Amino acid sequence: MGLLALGTPLEWPEAKKAADQVRQWGIEQLLSIWRRAKGKERDVLLWGDEIEYLVIAYDDQNQKVKLSLRQADILDALSKDEALQKKGGCVPEIQKVVREREPLPTFHPEFGRFMLEATPGKPWGIGLKDLLDVEPNMRWRRSIAKEHMEPNEFPITLTTFPRLGTKDEYITPYFPPSGERLRSQFLPDEIANPHIRFPTLAANIRARRGRKVEINVPIYKDENTTLPFKDPTVDYDLHKWPEDDDVRNGAAKDNHIYMDAMAFGMGSCCLQITFQAKNIVEGRKLYDQLSPLGPILLALTAATPVYKGFLADTDVRWNQISRAVDDRTREELGEKPLQNDRWRVPKSRYASNSTYISQDPRLRKEYMDPDLVVDEHLKQRLMDGGMDDLLATHFAHLFIRDPIVVFDEDLKELDLNNTNHFENLQSTNWQHMRFKPPPSDNLIGWRVEFRSMEIQMTDFENAAFSIFIVLVTRAILSFDLNFYIPIARTTENMDTAHARNAVSSEKFYFRNDPFPPRPLRPTTNGYRSGSTTPSRPPTPTGPVEEEYSLMTVDEVINGQEPSTSTSNPVFPGLIPLVESYLNSMNIDVQTRCDLDRYLDLIRKRANGKLWTAAKWIRHFVRGHGEYKGDSVVSEKVTYDLAKAVEEITRCEGVDSEGRGGAGWQMFTETAGTGRKRKGENGCGSKNTKPYM
Repeated sequence: MGLLALGTPLEWPEAKKAADQVRQWGIEQLLSIWRRAKGKERDVLLWGDEIEYLVIAYDDQNQKVKLSLRQADILDALSKDEALQKKGGCVPEIQKVVREREPLPTFHPEFGRFMLEATPGKPWGIGLKDLLDVEPNMRWRRSIAKEHMEPNEFPITLTTFPRLGTKDEYITPYFPPSGERLRSQFLPDEIANPHIRFPTLAANIRARRGRKVEINVPIYKDENTTLPFKDPTVDYDLHKWPEDDDVRNGAAKDNHIYMDAMAFGMGSCCLQITFQAKNIVEGRKLYDQLSPLGPILLALTAATPVYKGFLADTDVRWNQISRAVDDRTREELGEKPLQNDRWRVPKSRYASNSTYISQDPRLRKEYMDPDLVVDEHLKQRLMDGGMDDLLATHFAHLFIRDPIVVFDEDLKELDLNNTNHFENLQSTNWQHMRFKPPPSDNLIGWRVEFRSMEIQMTDFENAAFSIFIVLVTRAILSFDLNFYIPIARTTENMDTAHARNAVSSEKFYFRNDPFPPRPLRPTTNGYRSGSTTPSRPPTPTGPVEEEYSLMTVDEVINGQEPSTSTSNPVFPGLIPLVESYLNSMNIDVQTRCDLDRYLDLIRKRANGKLWTAAKWIRHFVRGHGEYKGDSVVSEKVTYDLAKAVEEITRCEGVDSEGRGGAGWQMFTETAGTGRKRKGENGCGSKNTKPYM
């Protein structure tokens, strides 16, 4: 969820006039933060996760499922729950810090009125036993959310709703499409959160772009799919808005599923992890070293094979969201010569990273993005204010964008104790990593946000991926690991991750040797034992192309087999690196075994023994009795899919007899070896043990 300010939003023509002022004031606010917080220190790492839910409503009598637009009612019910208020509250407006076993989780609105976001009530610490509280806390959040919904509603963790934008009534209550803000053929304006930021964001992206956003996802070509596939939901005779000409001008491509509104992207759910570093140096290092992992985790968490009632030939959401908020003009896209705009912009504002920012001597200029666009005037202002070249380049790149939502009240006076103008641009640059300076009004430190992962069906899976990334950060800092590859290769990897079953069928560029060229004994502070300061690793030499190679996800996660035909370094694997870190810690056997349950899921997803959610959903659809082999995911198939996912959420692939139930392929290698989840009151029923 981005910045939720209140005020009088400017329509795009007026917002455009104020863009330079907002950028300049945002830079001044950033410099104010920089001067105040560049020396800020924290003793330990803190981190937090964000879980996003779709709220679905079942119509069991007609065997249909719809998106429920009752986000505001659910948040209101949470805020008015007296029992929750006594424990500190569950929404930001009333939440207090309470010294009980665990503060209540916090629920937030999201872009779609059918979405909820939930975060833990306090940041997680680095204690290894604390990691074991993550899964029960996620289960608790889902339980609380469900308790404040209607009996026929459920908070499901699917990336997208399979029939969002179809011609039937896929939302409740129903509203017709083609409103003034979205101007979508398929979605009503009422599908977006009514907070003024969201409809203004959608309308101004469309206005700045000069036409509607254009999302085309390749159709999955099954045995009975009509080819060439022409999206049958597109109305070429609609003449309500000027932008309705888009489809007559070729916006809807053959053999693709066509979508035309921001909500098709920002209505997607994901799993995001934010780390607070002990200082800015550690934060910049984590930002750089986690960046090459983004595409790997995107492929590993793949969960999005259906759009608008059709099977897609991709497995993840990322590029669809990128296109859903792409506000670039034809000049910025390179479709017309530059005349009114300042430069050609290679990427959408929702994209993979384009910068490295750590002052690490191992960072070579050859790793940098050769197509990086920077506002040199703003960069110079940051450097004049004391910021170093690397970080000034990073922010001057983010600030090439226009602010999309501008409030008239914010243009009256510059407040250097506020961050509204800076966050206006920072929060609408949705890259797969985000470097977050401290806010001005509390004790939070420098943070790094890991944003590429898809949401998973179960709390166990979401906890597993959260814990895995946390442990990877500990290994990075303890072993001084080096994952640098050229940014252009990470960009390629993000595209590769979209391929169907990319986790098993594709290869990704990754660094061969992550170790520093000196003996290193892991310690909790990242230095060698007996050393008071870390030695600086030497700057690498030799051809950059020899530092990385194409690897499978299995090789990145579990390690490469030694080769007798080459002397090149063999990548050890992220899980072996994490296990080496755990071996260096004083950890009891039970905690180690409990953590290994989560690592085992990652290990077997990577080697293909366990399926991704995308593979399972595609298998479910294609095996359904009503599916006709034509790529169409009908209302009945969607209803049964939602019911199966709800069962998987409760039972994790185990039926009431302890055998393989729905989705067993995602949790165990054979249907007959299912296990009951710890704390489960019996699968096949709706009873779960809450975390209290």
